[in-house]
This record gives sequence, C-alpha cells and structure tokens, in this order.
Amino acid sequence: MSGHSKWSTIKRKKAAVDAKRGAAFTRVSKDITLAARDGGGDIEMNPALRLAIQKAKAVNMPKDNIERAIKKGTGDLPGMKFEDYVYEGYGPGGVAILLSVLTDNKNRTVPEIRHLMSKNGGNLGEPGCVNWMFEKKGIITVSKENSNENELFETALDLGADDFNAEDENNFTIFTSPEFFGDVSKGLEEAGIEIESGELALEPQNKVNVAGNDAVSLLKLLDLLEEYEDVQKVYTNFEIDDDELAKISSEL
Repeated sequence: MSGHSKWSTIKRKKAAVDAKRGAAFTRVSKDITLAARDGGGDIEMNPALRLAIQKAKAVNMPKDNIERAIKKGTGDLPGMKFEDYVYEGYGPGGVAILLSVLTDNKNRTVPEIRHLMSKNGGNLGEPGCVNWMFEKKGIITVSKENSNENELFETALDLGADDFNAEDENNFTIFTSPEFFGDVSKGLEEAGIEIESGELALEPQNKVNVAGNDAVSLLKLLDLLEEYEDVQKVYTNFEIDDDELAKISSEL
C-alpha cells in the first residue's frame, strides 16, 4: 500500500505551521465533535473519539475546549449544528480528490470549495465520480523512534490488522478493516505502544503519477484545501517519486 506515506509526510511537515495559525484547534475540535456525535462521548467505547482527544492534547488544546467539543457532539451543549458531507472532483494531472467536509452552512461552503478548485487547476465533480476509486480502511501510525518493527508487526497482525508498511522514514503504518480498527488501536495502547495517529480513512486502490507543473499545482491545491476551515480530510490518489518531490519542494 505505497503512496499513503508521501502525502502523510507532506501533511506532517505543515502540521507544525497549522498549529501556529490556530487552524489546528478548529480542526481537532470538529474531529472531536464529529466522533462524539457518531460514536458517543465515552472514550472507552469510542476509539475515534479517544484518538481525536489525543490529537487535541498534542496541539495543547485546553481541557475545557475538549469537553465543550464532546458535549456539542453528544447534544449536551447548545451550539452550531455541524453536518458532514463528501465532495468529489479532480485536480491537476487528472488526480482524484475526495473531500470530507464538516460545516454549519452548506450554502456557503460548496461555492467556496468550488472556487478553490476551479482557480487552482481542479474541478468539483458530480457525486460518485471518484469515490469508487477508494476503499475505507483503519489507518494507524506508530513512531519508529521507540518501536521494534518485528514486534509491532506481529502484535498488529495478532490483533487483527490487515497490512503493515514501513516505507515512511518516521513512522510505521498499520492498516485494518473498519470493523477491526477499534480492536487494533485499543490493543496497541494496552500493549504499551504509543499511537501517533489513528483514523478511519479512504485509501486509493490505484495511483496516478504526477510530475512537473502538474505536481506543483496539485500540491498547492491540496494545501489550500487542507487549510480551508470546513474541510476535515483530503483524500487523493496521486503519487510523486522521491526525486520529483525533492525537486519541487522548494516551490511549495
């Protein structure tokens, strides 16, 4: 399952910048609210909520903010009603882009996303135009710094993981079916393994290689979409080889 690590690495590099901008607080707060809405407010019974809270603590979100976000999701606190949507389209080079959006105003969000796409070499498509290219997976990352590859691999498989990837220079990536995501993430935690991140995400079944101007334009578009407040997740099926990525990194 190559390809996931490249975009993950790019996103991690900009995560530190996001935290300084304050965008990280907004995004993780929504992650918590959505996880609580979908799976309840008990972190022992809701692995997605537990991991969202860990992410919030990693960016130093205050405890009161976390609790408010949970109560919004469970309906115990009045506030804006967020709805989640999926939007699909194409980026430069014919790359598929699928956006997970959480917004309190669909009529504002859709035109703004359409504008971002059209002004940066992409276009918003019809529902269903690219979602068939992706498969839902549980994706868990564990830092290589304090982990033994063989032991982690065996533990993950024993817990029910489907696949294991060590291509990323900083993290191991564990893939699970959606139904085993909670068991695997909780089992790793109980085994004393610190999880860097974990989510139910969409993995592309096939990759589209991009290079040159298409690659530069695509990464700029993805960066803008990631920064847009209502966009929670960006899924795409691009692949850029290491030499090309090194060549264009100074232009991002």
